[in-house]
Amino acid sequence: MVRRVFIHLGLPKTGTTYLQTALWSNKDRLRRAGVLVPGPRHRRHLLASLDIRQDPRLARRAGNIKAPWQDLVDETRDFGGDAVISHEFFGAAAPEHVQRMVDSFPGAELHAIVTARPLTELVASRWQEWIKNGGTMAIDDWPVRYAYDPTNEWGWGSFDLHDILKRWSQVLPREQVHILPVDPASETPDDLWRRFCDVLGVDAAGFPAPADVANPSLGVVEVELLRRVTPHLTDFLTAGDRGRWVRGYLAEGGVLPESGERFRAGEEAFEKQHRKRADKAVELIAEGGFDVRGDAGLLAPQPLPDLRHPSEVTDAELVESAAQTIAAMLEDVRSISRERDELRRQLAEEEGLDASTVASADEEESASWVRLSRSLNRLRRHGE
Repeated sequence: MVRRVFIHLGLPKTGTTYLQTALWSNKDRLRRAGVLVPGPRHRRHLLASLDIRQDPRLARRAGNIKAPWQDLVDETRDFGGDAVISHEFFGAAAPEHVQRMVDSFPGAELHAIVTARPLTELVASRWQEWIKNGGTMAIDDWPVRYAYDPTNEWGWGSFDLHDILKRWSQVLPREQVHILPVDPASETPDDLWRRFCDVLGVDAAGFPAPADVANPSLGVVEVELLRRVTPHLTDFLTAGDRGRWVRGYLAEGGVLPESGERFRAGEEAFEKQHRKRADKAVELIAEGGFDVRGDAGLLAPQPLPDLRHPSEVTDAELVESAAQTIAAMLEDVRSISRERDELRRQLAEEEGLDASTVASADEEESASWVRLSRSLNRLRRHGE
């Protein structure tokens, strides 16, 4: 019977991608050491987080969506050691959902692992991630200030440390809630992995950490451009389309320029929302009882950085960024078209088709690329 089950619930943008990569790359080694990472791949943990929170959008996900949480439970229950399940969407769970997790493993201890940064730093990173996934709201209006909703993995309930600790500690003893403060400015990734392994009760030296893995960050011009493009992507509505094309291709596929310019939220939102929420988290942790692995002082709210706000991006900057993006996309289209044309010619040769028919189809399609090139030139002239 499994002894302990660790739910790594984020917070998002706190090295979660790195830690998850480390977990899955060491899956077999961890199992031999007595720590199970259940499921065939990480996506099962994502689906399980939707399932446990009773998110109705699970029904719209592709692939096997039948009982993903129970699948992990069934694989884990009879394991003679510990287990770890990781996805940042677990953080939004309501107390009744945490209780369901506890009840799923009778006789075992459920633990929560919370990797955390100051909320004052987290908001800009989290908003950018939301934009990559199809969001359009301006940074100071996001997230919407409505009541907590456990099915909203992008709302305050998914990354407000105070709110998460309050909900999870209603069900779990505080000593079973492990907090790992993160300092992305100075900490090496393997230090975070080492502390994570300490919580699991294994020596990180036996489990090689991968090279630094992080989600690519957009600069302020690029994220503002993407925010304005998204409303025009009216046929990219599913999570699969947004993940593959908006996030995977456009935002993180090397198509957008990479200025890397960091940005900030507005002063009013910073003072009235971000700083106050960060202060409450620090106060709650100071009450004691939580298992803090690292320097809790790293979670104190930071001053508003001297950076540009997205509203300060100029039209000329947006046009130039759009022009570079279209040029990069045109190169991709040309490369794919050449591969397609070669395959088409090979097929025509194998089937004994008339090569002129193939050439005619190529000419018709090339007219579309000419129109796209003209659009690019108009954009460049407008920027000048």
